[in-house]
Amino acid sequence: MSVARITEITSSSTRSFEDAITSGISRATKTLRQVQGAWIKEMKVVVNDDKVTEYRVDMKVTFVLE
Repeated sequence: MSVARITEITSSSTRSFEDAITSGISRATKTLRQVQGAWIKEMKVVVNDDKVTEYRVDMKVTFVLE
């Protein structure tokens, strides 16, 4: 029997939502073992001078407890 846990993280990128997701998962796997997946809860952008300058994602990362 497996028991999973969910942790919520926020990640950002100046390039794209995909890059924000990839960097968030990459960082999460440095401290969490057996990451199984993530649910993207919210996507936001930061706008400065009428231009998108930052992409942010809030995600829930699921990992299996040992």
